Amino acid sequence: MIARLRGTPLVIKPPVAVVDVQGIGFKVTCSRAALDELEISKPCDLHTHLIVGENELALYGFVDDDELSLFVLLISVQSVGPRTALALLSHMSPKAARAAIAEQRADVLAQVPGVGKKTAEKIIFALKGKMSVLMGDNLSAASQAQDAEVIAALTSLGFSLVEAQAALAALPRDESLDLEEKIRRALAYLGLK
Repeated sequence: MIARLRGTPLVIKPPVAVVDVQGIGFKVTCSRAALDELEISKPCDLHTHLIVGENELALYGFVDDDELSLFVLLISVQSVGPRTALALLSHMSPKAARAAIAEQRADVLAQVPGVGKKTAEKIIFALKGKMSVLMGDNLSAASQAQDAEVIAALTSLGFSLVEAQAALAALPRDESLDLEEKIRRALAYLGLK
């Protein structure tokens, strides 16, 4: 998985940037905050998330782990795709989006182009139980991003969101586990080895 890019933007056509990394041009669809920091021919550092689809690989770029972790949580919601999640992050700061979800303000989320009232309600329903991750209670940004990645990996394998959350909750919090180990242990918890 491509988790980070350090390189030089060659082309910036919102919402896409082409970032040169040692002679290879990566096409990255970026949040507004990430695009605002990019300048042609000036070094950049993007936090990224790779989505593997049937017909393409899509790379999404963010300014920091905070944006990235919220993006991963948003796309874990059924019927919320990368475009919708990116639209939300491009029109609201992660802090404002978390606050709207925490306060169950579907009307605030629904103001974002591409996010209707039904989608906003689905986001709130799916994520209101993850408030410790969303609000960052005693978790680092990297840990939040990893937890969101574990949930996304498990749900992409066909497990329900509830099963994925239960497996994540069963992982030890006092150990520093890398992403692969967390997924392996979560699968073991769910009965797959």
